[in-house]
Amino acid sequence: MNLTHPVQDTSPLTARELSSLWAHLQTPVALTEMVILLGCLGLAWLIVRLWRGRQGDVRSIWLGHHVIDGALFPVLSLVLALMAYRLFQGHLPMMLFQVALPVLMSLAVIRVTVKVLRVVFPESQKMRVLERTVSWLAWLATVLWVTGILPIMLTEMESVTWKVGGSVVNLRNLVEGVINAVLVLILALSLSSALEAQLLKGATDNLSLRKMAVNAMRSILLLVGLMLALSTAGIDLTALSVFGGAIGVGLGFGLQKLAANYVSGFVILAERSLRIGDLVKVDNFEGTITDINTRYTVLRAAGGREAIVPNETLMTQRVENASLSDRQVSVSTLVQVAYGTDVRALFPELLSAISEVPRVMADPAPSVQLSNFAADGLELTITFWVKDPELGLGGPRSNVNLAVLDTLNRLGIDIPFPQRVLHHAAAPSLRSHEVSSAAP
Repeated sequence: MNLTHPVQDTSPLTARELSSLWAHLQTPVALTEMVILLGCLGLAWLIVRLWRGRQGDVRSIWLGHHVIDGALFPVLSLVLALMAYRLFQGHLPMMLFQVALPVLMSLAVIRVTVKVLRVVFPESQKMRVLERTVSWLAWLATVLWVTGILPIMLTEMESVTWKVGGSVVNLRNLVEGVINAVLVLILALSLSSALEAQLLKGATDNLSLRKMAVNAMRSILLLVGLMLALSTAGIDLTALSVFGGAIGVGLGFGLQKLAANYVSGFVILAERSLRIGDLVKVDNFEGTITDINTRYTVLRAAGGREAIVPNETLMTQRVENASLSDRQVSVSTLVQVAYGTDVRALFPELLSAISEVPRVMADPAPSVQLSNFAADGLELTITFWVKDPELGLGGPRSNVNLAVLDTLNRLGIDIPFPQRVLHHAAAPSLRSHEVSSAAP
């Protein structure tokens, strides 16, 4: 390798260089370059295959269903191709790599963008449109770069300028800033998704604190990425201080509820008064907490309905938490027996039947009480405990009622139905009274 001349970077091909490339592909040297390029691709495939194993994680950004399906294969191929280009540049023309490198770079950008968006927004149809848009733009930029049109366009875009505060911004800086912002956003979402998967994987305790750490990390990454994108676009951040102050005052008044919900979300996660998996009742809606975001909390009822509750509501209103100190929940049901029933002998039979019902706890033990002398019979209150309220309370209550009904039928004890006694009284007879007037 000739070390007297610096190694030059890849540059767009001119029309003459394209013709030279076509002629170069017909020479034996091009075959050597092809072997080197295929070797880079094969080595990248082998490394990904050994790292991935037989079955990769389909939810991973870097590893997918197949070896070449994830984002790691094009990125690693690009890195190996760059290393090979630097290594053999002094010995071979490496004209084939001047086309292969932009193609591999576009493929890496497309694959990383698509995988990140699919992981972060798995059900969004708009993300599918954005994926296709990024793919078309990346391939178009590759074609323009290889043909030498893109540098001409960038030079012309530099002549379009305008002033923002004390800074002068041109169209090229703005476009590059937007591209950098998108790339930084994708990188931030990728890192936050990876951190969330690692922090929440197999977590059974401190789940709320881990969720808070994930949300805080995502917010910090997005904020830092936005600042870096603005700096890359050539916008002086100090020029935005005046506008930022005015916008901050306006947002402070207009987004009070939003800010309150965000602060409440972090407070809830920090003090752990509400945790994921708790059975709570808010505004006559009872359900299990399935997710705590920075703005709202999701409750899922036993019937499948979900409620999105703003975090400020959980901080300012009364919330019934059935599993704050422990997960044991008391459930009660009522039954009536006829007057004259020996309830003292009936109680042990009912307790024995209730204790055999699945999900009914032995400690605390179920209880039966004579709670009321009703109009039609003796009212008994049956109380029992369950330790898994997130599975629903209707099933245990129904099973206990069936056990009570079977016990009463076995003992021959009737459940009284409403009875009313009507007394029929005869209507009084009407007698005619004669009114006689005495003659004077």
